[in-house]
Amino acid sequence: MAFGRYYEDFTPGEIIKHYPGRTITQADDMLFCMLTMNHNPLHIDANFASHTQHGRQLVVGTLIFSLVVGMTVPDISGHAIANLEYTEVKHHAPTFHGDTVYAQTTILKVRESRSKPDRGIVWVETQAFNQRAEKILSFQRAVLVPKRQAGPAAAGPFPPLDEPALSGAAS
Repeated sequence: MAFGRYYEDFTPGEIIKHYPGRTITQADDMLFCMLTMNHNPLHIDANFASHTQHGRQLVVGTLIFSLVVGMTVPDISGHAIANLEYTEVKHHAPTFHGDTVYAQTTILKVRESRSKPDRGIVWVETQAFNQRAEKILSFQRAVLVPKRQAGPAAAGPFPPLDEPALSGAAS
């Protein structure tokens, strides 16, 4: 499986479906709430949440955002030099414990860097859906990615997945 893409691999209009989906558990939500100090009772107090409009706890929206960004990494930003911006972040519907999240990304546009010829900027829109095909989240982002000529060094200290890792031992 390839991990990440180079600038030349992105085509405006292309739609990429990210695999696999991810089912959100109550433990996922509680841990994320505690790690990020989001103690809103709608997320951590089942009794409180049972008396709200949804009648149950909601998964914190920033967990869904973080999860969906992570789901896109192998296909969008696996070779990224930097994420430049996130815009138009919208929560379209609630997510509940037990829901499964799926995501797809549309390549909006690409542009070569004006200051460094070995890279370019890719703009994408990502949408997330639950198992009922209801849109739950969307956002746009700009990612700075290397051109293929920059090679594996631009992607970090690891060798490409199709090449064996170097070892210090003699064969």
